[in-house]
Formats: sequence, C-alpha cells, structure tokens
Amino acid sequence: MSDIGLILILAVLILGGLIATVGDRIGTKVGKARLSLFNLRPKRTATIVTILTGTLISASTFGILFASSRQFREMLLGFNSLQNKLRDQNRELRQSSEELQTTNQQKRQVEDELERTRAERKQAEGQLNRINESLKQALVKQNQTNEQLKTAEAQRDLIRGQLDTVSQQAETLRSEINQLQSEQETLIAQRDAVKAQIAERDQQIAERTEIIQRRDREISNRDQVIAQREVQLKQLEAQQALLAEAVQQSEQEAQLIRGGYLAILRSQVLSSGVLRVVDPNAAKAAVDRLLKEANRTAWQLVQPGSPDVAQIVQIKTAEVERLITTINDGQDYVVRIVADANYVRGERRPISVYATAIPNRVVFLAGEIVASKTLEPAKLTPDQFQQGIEQLIAFSNFRAKRAGVINDGIQLEKLESLASFLDQLRQYQTPVELRAVASDVTYTVGPLRIELVVVQNGQVVLRMS
Repeated sequence: MSDIGLILILAVLILGGLIATVGDRIGTKVGKARLSLFNLRPKRTATIVTILTGTLISASTFGILFASSRQFREMLLGFNSLQNKLRDQNRELRQSSEELQTTNQQKRQVEDELERTRAERKQAEGQLNRINESLKQALVKQNQTNEQLKTAEAQRDLIRGQLDTVSQQAETLRSEINQLQSEQETLIAQRDAVKAQIAERDQQIAERTEIIQRRDREISNRDQVIAQREVQLKQLEAQQALLAEAVQQSEQEAQLIRGGYLAILRSQVLSSGVLRVVDPNAAKAAVDRLLKEANRTAWQLVQPGSPDVAQIVQIKTAEVERLITTINDGQDYVVRIVADANYVRGERRPISVYATAIPNRVVFLAGEIVASKTLEPAKLTPDQFQQGIEQLIAFSNFRAKRAGVINDGIQLEKLESLASFLDQLRQYQTPVELRAVASDVTYTVGPLRIELVVVQNGQVVLRMS
C-alpha cells in the first residue's frame, strides 16, 4: 500500500469523525431546542438530522475517494465493463491453456516421431552397412561365379560329348527295364499264388494250433489232478508212517504190559480234571485233590489188590506253586498229573510225577473236518475196506492229539447205523471222499465225537443217520 493511500484513509477517518461530532452536536441542540422541521415532532426532527449527518459522512467519503483516486472512479463507474473484460480474459486464458496443452501434446508427438525417426535412421544406417557388406560379398561371388561359369562352359562341352554316349546307354536300359517289368509281372502272379497257398496253410496251422491248445489245456488239467493226487498221496503216506509208528509204540507198550513188567508208563496220565479257580485260596485244595487221585491210581497200578493206599506220589514244591500260579486267573484249565518215568509192578519206590495245565479252549467246531480219505469202495476187498475205515479213525485220533485234545478216546456218533452206512458206502462204483467230521464242539479236555460223511464232487451224498 502506498503513502497516498494511507493519507487518504486517515483523511476519510478524521473527516468522518468531525462530521459525526458536528452532527451529534446539531442533533443535541435541535433536541434541546425542540425545533421542528416540516411540521414534524422534535424527536422525528432529531432523527432526520442524524440521518442527514450520516448521509453527509458517506457523501464526503465518496467525494474524497472520487476526487483523490482515478482507479476508484474507473472501478466504480466501469465495473460492468471491467467484469466483461475479466470474463474475456479468463476465456482467452482457458483457450490459451487448451492451446498450450494441445501444443504440448503435439510437441510430445513430434518428439516421439523424432525418436522413432532417429531409431529408424540408425536401423537404416545399419541396414545400409549390411547392404554394403553384402554388395562387397556379392561382387566377390560374382567374380567367383564368372570363373565357375568359364569352368562350367568347358565342362558343358565335355558333357555334351558324354551325353550322346549316355543316350545310347539309356536306350539299352529302357529295353532291359521292359524285360524286367515283364519278369516282375510273372513274379507277382507267382507271389499271389504262393500267398493263397500260405493262407490255406495258415488256416490249417490255426486249426491244428487250436487242437494243440485244447490238448494242452486237457494235459494241464490232468497235470493239476495228478499233482493234487500226488499231494494227497504224500499226505496219506505221512499219515500212514505216523500211524505205523504209533501202532508200533502201542504194540511195544502192550507187550510190556502183557508180560507184567510195567505198571506205569512214562508220560502216563494218573489223574486229570478241568479246574476253574475263582477263589485264589481254593487253588491249592483243587490241586491237592488231583494229587490224591493220582496217588490212589498209581498205588492201584503198582500194588494191585492191596487194600491200603500209601503215599507214593512225589512232586516238587516249585512244580505245585507254578501250577497254582498258572490256574489262579479264573479261566478253565485242563490239569493233568503225569508220571515222569516207567515203573514196574510191585516196586515200592516213590513215583515221580509232574503237572501240566492247558487252557480248555475250543479245538474243533461242530461240522469241522478232522480227517479225510479217498476210497474206491467197489474195487476194495472187505479187508482193504475195513483197513481204510480204521486208518481214517486212527488218523482222526492222531489229528486230535496234534490239535491239542488230551483225551485219547474218539467217540463215533450213531454206532447203531454204522453197519447200514458201510453197506451203502460199498455200493459206490466211483471214487468218493470219506470224511470224519466233528459232530459237536470239541474242547481241549475232549473227547472228540465224530460222524462219518461221504462226499462226491463237492456234495454230501451219504452220512451216518
């Protein structure tokens, strides 16, 4: 702000204050004098004086500004024209800005085109260099080609001379080709005839191959049957050997017993029973009962006919404690008191025994096959037929022992129908399978009860009833 402006403002303020003071005094005097203008009340007259004073202040202020500032006069009097000019200038400014943006965009496009032009120029210069190099190489090749052309012309003259010779050879070859084509046609006809013969032979070979395959399948089936029969034969031979050994041992023991030498055999069971100990305190009493029974049996065997029974059975205390510990779990056990050695009739020395405890579990279920044997009843003599039945029962007994049944005896169910069953079995003319089947659930304590069943082609055709 300039010094003239400050002076102008101070003059306006001072003049306004003086006019206000004068107006106030005039209004006060008018009010005190209770003067009246235009027949108005004094109060109204004072108000009019005050309004005139304010109007005078404003007028003086505008007068001073008009008198002292040309810009203020132009601004106040030419406000509309200034506003129109301002709009025009703003419009021109926006147009200039848009033109400037367009110019900048065009400038960027020109710069991009310039960059592309420079790049194309570089590329063109590179291509020009390559073209120059290629031109140089082409000139070199042209020189070489000219040399080769001269050489080729010389070779052409030479080849023309050779061409006449080759033409003559070509005529000879054409005649040979015609002859070969005729021979080829003959060979093709012979080949077709041979193919027909081969196809006929292939059909014969296929038929014979099918026959051979059918024969091979029959042979394979028979080999399987033979292998099964061999396995069964080996099983029967093993069974027969085991049975023969058992029979021999039984005969030896029987001879000793008949001679009166042995009263008690090694591993002979002197007493046995199924024990289930619920009360731990009752285990010792149960074992003592079995030991007393074994002592009574041993005394009767060693001293037959003696009315008194002495204590001759001896067992180790550790053996008894081990037995009690074993059976003291609430399960079923088959407990046996077994002789530890052979003893002669009449001797009075102590008989050493030991105890075994075996869980009384299920060994065979009802309907389970214990043993089997293949028979051809119509072709067997009565002795052979009876021997086959005895072998089946003996092997069933052996199998039961091997499976864990401690009772040596086998009970054959429905003995009253055995004779009728065997008579019907003797009527079969083809091989059948004779099975010994468990008729009831068999436990370790035994005995094993069996039923004889005849099976043919996987079907039961006869059973004891």
